Amino acid sequence: MNIALIAHDRKKDDLVQFAIAYESILADHTIFATGTTGQRVIDETALEITRFQSGPLGGDQQIGAMIATDQMDMVIFFRDPLTAQPHEPDITALLRLCDVYHVPLATNMGTAELLLKGLQEGFADWRLIRKSRE
Repeated sequence: MNIALIAHDRKKDDLVQFAIAYESILADHTIFATGTTGQRVIDETALEITRFQSGPLGGDQQIGAMIATDQMDMVIFFRDPLTAQPHEPDITALLRLCDVYHVPLATNMGTAELLLKGLQEGFADWRLIRKSRE
């Protein structure tokens, strides 16, 4: 499964701690991340991560392109709801694409934990469920 990791500046520490805690689950999947977030996770874990540009420089859009072309299976995006983001239109577009293409999206640690526990238990094969309904 292809999983994207993204975090706003004030949430990067939380995402790094999350990646450390769930490294064994994440290691079984292909991980992508925006620039700085990806580097921080690489520095603290043994995970192999494909890094894109930083979010404000197009990284959110690169992940969005993968969603739109059915190449991204899950997005974990620790957002900072208390700080205005200069690239808010890009963020909104990414969230919209997750909704349009039915890509599971976690914007906080609680939801991210549920998604990864679902992966671990084999309960997150949502693409097969979606295809059986079409």
